[in-house]
Amino acid sequence: VLMAAVLAKGTTTIYNAACEPYLQQLCSMLNRMGAKITGIGSNLLTIKGVEKLNGTEHTLLPDMIEIGSFIGLAAMTKSEITIKNCRIEMLGMIPDVFKRLGIKMEFRGDDIFIPAQDRYEIETFIDGSIMTVADAPWPGFTPDLLSIILVVATQAKGTVLIHQKMFESRLFFVDKLIDMGAQIILCDPHRATVIGLDRKQSLRGVKMASPDIRAGVALLIAALSAQGESEISNIDQIDRGYENIEGRLKQLGAVIERV
Repeated sequence: VLMAAVLAKGTTTIYNAACEPYLQQLCSMLNRMGAKITGIGSNLLTIKGVEKLNGTEHTLLPDMIEIGSFIGLAAMTKSEITIKNCRIEMLGMIPDVFKRLGIKMEFRGDDIFIPAQDRYEIETFIDGSIMTVADAPWPGFTPDLLSIILVVATQAKGTVLIHQKMFESRLFFVDKLIDMGAQIILCDPHRATVIGLDRKQSLRGVKMASPDIRAGVALLIAALSAQGESEISNIDQIDRGYENIEGRLKQLGAVIERV
């Protein structure tokens, strides 16, 4: 709708527009090409149509979901990883949510350094209530990383409630984590309580199928941290969002093969 409105006659107003960094960069690029878009970064966009657009140069934002996935991977596998060129100012609250799980990280310019995490402890409250991590529209926490937070919490010290508000059926992969030895209570289709193992017990390798892209990556992270061999089928789901995932993991030292 946005791109069509740029070349449409007259003025178009988009209410309740998405305002994620990806849409912000699209608007900024179109403006450099000659478009007239105002309200960038808000939920109200006004577009005045123009006759034509010109060429421009643009550098794409890194994939924030991949960045969050590799933070979770580093924590679960006790690995030291540096993620380069993250555009940290565009990650919103993603680093803060991982820090609330007790994961240590350092910002080095535009890179994120995650040291090896022998242990990490979930944030607690004075009144004894457990921490809740819930998704929300931007600038809230992206729903695409809730599955990563859930699997990382399985080895933390403490308890966390994962609340999936924006999508249906995204928590139904937890039975596979339970088979691997995780302590998870599925409260209802939208909420799961994770009781961390505090590294006292490793997950164990099992055979499983990837139900969707986000759950698939969470299961892959669990498998990489588990004792024994795991087999994940239906990996086309993972390939949809993670290019050459096994090749990149091999470069990091993972023992993984596509069969």
